[in-house]
Amino acid sequence: MVSFNTLTSQQGLLNVGWDRRASVIVLETIITLWVELIMQSSIKLLVSLLLASQCFFVFAQSAQHLAEAILDSQRPAQDKERDENRKAPEILEFMGVKQGDSVLDVIAMGGWYSEVLSYAVGGSGTVYMHNNPIAITERSTDERAERTSRLKNVNDFVGSIGQIPASSIDFAITALNFHDVYNRSEDDSHQLLRQIYSALKPGGVLGIIDHKGTPGADNVTLHRITFEDAVTSAVEAGFVLTGTSSILKNSDDDHTLGPFDPSLGRNTDRLVLRLAKPQ
Repeated sequence: MVSFNTLTSQQGLLNVGWDRRASVIVLETIITLWVELIMQSSIKLLVSLLLASQCFFVFAQSAQHLAEAILDSQRPAQDKERDENRKAPEILEFMGVKQGDSVLDVIAMGGWYSEVLSYAVGGSGTVYMHNNPIAITERSTDERAERTSRLKNVNDFVGSIGQIPASSIDFAITALNFHDVYNRSEDDSHQLLRQIYSALKPGGVLGIIDHKGTPGADNVTLHRITFEDAVTSAVEAGFVLTGTSSILKNSDDDHTLGPFDPSLGRNTDRLVLRLAKPQ
């Protein structure tokens, strides 16, 4: 590679005046430098494009694999009824979930997302189906037991997320439940997010999916949360917002009804946030 020292090596020529020969040498040197710089930049750009294409291909394959996997005949029929509104393959592709990941389904209840995550991470991955040790958790005991009997990479975990070893989780998700924690107590929601933050590996991802609310509305009664409140809570807990998605946007939902209103068909307008624990 030609360095800028090549220019200074022509100093003798420059000192005796700018004759034609000196000018040609300097001009050729400058052109050579520019060509090499352009070639190096082009190579770097090509490498970057190839890496990006490879990542896109891997995630596209994962989404296709998951779309096929959730058709499993052993999967409960009531789970499949929610597929159209939840769009799990697209969501998990957006979040970057991959085979072999260790993942945490926060407040999983009966484990709808836990089962989908089970297919997404495969036999080399692990799913922690988390619930808090409270009375409502008992309602889903049988449902969770049925899932773990079929899905060998799913662990039924009832307890505090604070019990999970630090920096051991690749991906965590809280789907359609963070609003309840936040609306009950901002301190509780901060503590929950800090526990998730601790459990995630550096660079690990937290996905928040929830019923979108309108600022100033009675989102407590409506079981919703605003985009601003969700993002602010996560950022205050140390997360960095790395992406949002309109995959679950529903323009027909004007945010004035609760998610259980029959007219919505359980298809609310939902915020989708991808947040990361810094490296």
